[in-house]
Amino acid sequence: MRRWLPGLLLVSPSIVLIAVFVYGLLGWNFKVAMTDQHDEISPGHFVGLDNFISIWDQERWGISVRHSIIFTVVFVVGALALGWFLAFLMEKGIKGEGGFRTVYLFPMAVSFIATGVVWRWLMNSGTGEQAVGLNRLFHYLGLDFLQWHWFRDQDWGMAAMAIPAIWQMSGYVMALFLAGFRGVSEDLREAARVDGCSEWQVYRYVVLPLLRPVTLSALIILGHISLKVFDLIVAVSGKQIITDVPAIFMWTAVFDSHDPAKGATIASYIVLSVAVFVVPYLIWNARRGNRS
Repeated sequence: MRRWLPGLLLVSPSIVLIAVFVYGLLGWNFKVAMTDQHDEISPGHFVGLDNFISIWDQERWGISVRHSIIFTVVFVVGALALGWFLAFLMEKGIKGEGGFRTVYLFPMAVSFIATGVVWRWLMNSGTGEQAVGLNRLFHYLGLDFLQWHWFRDQDWGMAAMAIPAIWQMSGYVMALFLAGFRGVSEDLREAARVDGCSEWQVYRYVVLPLLRPVTLSALIILGHISLKVFDLIVAVSGKQIITDVPAIFMWTAVFDSHDPAKGATIASYIVLSVAVFVVPYLIWNARRGNRS
């Protein structure tokens, strides 16, 4: 007992804070979600899972879920692909690697709000002589066919909304993959070359399989960021239906419509969707640690 008691006393403040401000507030949120509370004063009555079921009948909820899926797929795939490609270039030892690493990682130091303000101008939907941002550049280059309505596009506006997020997070993914590349022993690569593998086969059969833990970690990080994205979208487009996602729907439900039960229900769905990404990863990581 004497051995673990000092350690327990040392971490006890953190345990208490996490228990109250993380799990306690999560529990309170789920409690509100299972009531019919529709204002900030009355506590409401217990209704069970009615709110979780009835919200699927609302058109706006379906739109926000669809937008979130599009944003998540484009953002995760784009950031993984671009981050891997940049790491591959760095791993090959290009000149000025330190400078390139700084440039690629610099967006990480910028908040999503600042990123959104800049990209709101870059992705302006104006066309022709009235265009600004990227559409203006395309016009000057005689590439008017590349001009697009960007985030104001009715069908794929959320795909455009993922571009600023890819720009900001691809450098972080690059750093993860670069560390993974540098962690692969050169002896393994040389052994594969001696066995007759081409450079592509070395990466295909030796390097890439060893990067699976890094890829999974990057996937989890990007996935949970995309599912709860709020500030970037508000900074770029504001609270519009055309770029609505669950986090924005939750904000408007609580602070604009003054409907705590609906807001808590949406927040609960966001927490559960993030848990789908995070919990299996934590279980897998714990099992891998026990095996090692």
